[in-house]
Amino acid sequence: MTDQRPQYGELATPEEQRRAAGLPPLSEVVAEPVFTTPAPGPVVADAAPRRPHAVDRFVTIGLLAYGLINVIVTALSYLDLTRVMNESMKILGIEGEFTNYDQGKLWGTIAAVVLVVGWSLTAWASIRRLRSAKVAWWVPLVGAVVTMLIASMCLAVPMFGDPAFMSYVGNVGGS
Repeated sequence: MTDQRPQYGELATPEEQRRAAGLPPLSEVVAEPVFTTPAPGPVVADAAPRRPHAVDRFVTIGLLAYGLINVIVTALSYLDLTRVMNESMKILGIEGEFTNYDQGKLWGTIAAVVLVVGWSLTAWASIRRLRSAKVAWWVPLVGAVVTMLIASMCLAVPMFGDPAFMSYVGNVGGS
């Protein structure tokens, strides 16, 4: 009887490999069917990455730059809130001067910090959306509205604590 196994260095056929491994010949093997379940929902054939919109990027960066300039100028003016309140009262036609100095200094500083933190969070969110190629032009607008709303509430505290302003509100409401 001759040895039918391949010698060292010889290539074995798939049949010889199966026989050496103790498996049945390929002719006797029946392939079992493979069942797959359909994917739920639509299958996207072309999942190319989104491209950033040049106009969106330009508008978003422009709004952030405008917001940064606005935040710097406004935050610096809030640090001298007495002057800002006196000018506001003069524009509204309120007699007298702003005299709630302690609360004006405290809440003016808080409002300035709110502006800086609000702009920083807005810039962070905008940049994240730009990097992920999502539309981002609306983020600076929403950030500005939310930040100014919170800063305005901070400014309302010393304004409503000022006797001249409250006298004006009482006269307007009582007329």
